[in-house]
Amino acid sequence: MAKKVETIGVLTSGGDAPGMNPAIRAVVRKALSQGVKVKGIYQGYKGLLNEEIKDLTARSVSDTISKGGTILYTARCSEFRTKEGQDDGAAVCRKHGIDGLVVIGGDGSFRGAQQLAARGINTIGVPGTIDLDIACTDYTIGFDTAVNTAMDAIDKVRDTSTSHERCSIIEVMGRNAGYIALWCGIANGAEDILLPEQYDYDEQILINNIINNRKRGKKHHIIINAEGIGHSTSMARRIEAATGMETRATILGHLQRGGSPTCRDRVYGSMMGAMAADLLVQGKSNRVVAFKNGEYVDYDIDEALAMQKELPDYMVRVARAMQI
Repeated sequence: MAKKVETIGVLTSGGDAPGMNPAIRAVVRKALSQGVKVKGIYQGYKGLLNEEIKDLTARSVSDTISKGGTILYTARCSEFRTKEGQDDGAAVCRKHGIDGLVVIGGDGSFRGAQQLAARGINTIGVPGTIDLDIACTDYTIGFDTAVNTAMDAIDKVRDTSTSHERCSIIEVMGRNAGYIALWCGIANGAEDILLPEQYDYDEQILINNIINNRKRGKKHHIIINAEGIGHSTSMARRIEAATGMETRATILGHLQRGGSPTCRDRVYGSMMGAMAADLLVQGKSNRVVAFKNGEYVDYDIDEALAMQKELPDYMVRVARAMQI
């Protein structure tokens, strides 16, 4: 029989994502409803090693569901990538009586959770990243808010691009994944979408598209460029030189991480956080909560990290067709 979990720790790690606070709130309140204590670990794995740990109550998470970012803060921690750092992290958990841990973050955060689980700390991962690049789940907390933020910004850039008859290259986040770029490309009606999974760096195609569109009477041109490709400013200079069309680069940057989470991120964050607390109470460990085929499920972390994720082929083909 699994040992009864008496105290759960919760931390957020890696890049912040809107919806992390609803997930934290759900972990706290679902655990407390089952008689389990909760400790908040501040500054991610870095804070774990530095013992930045506080007791959390239901009141601690009041009025947080609508807030962007993470009330527990987050940080990168190179020390936790080492065996010594991982050993120390497990020792800190035991020192503070933490027998279950919820880690909200992306793939890198899950690798840390995997190492703590191997050291006897029951650990559950919750997918929190705007990049939508975790293979085991159809949805990651933060994506909906981020893509809506980017969509709204791109609409505004299109307005001024149209007024000045410009070409605008708009760079969105996503690391090496093209999900934000793909969704915004469709939602904003972009003339070109550059996806790191498929881009061949042939700028002549972009130049030809701009020239051909101008011949057809199109006076402005929107290119959505994914962060994994980057170099938007130098690309703009080259395109302007080749086409004679004034070309500007706009890098949306970290504004995509901020803002009040959408309804979807509040609900998905709440459901995933609650499920993580339930799994720990059940004695589970080394699991990742996921949303798959319309249901909330969980996977072994080792299995989840081994999965590969690709852009949906039909969605890409639709995006290409819409660019005509």
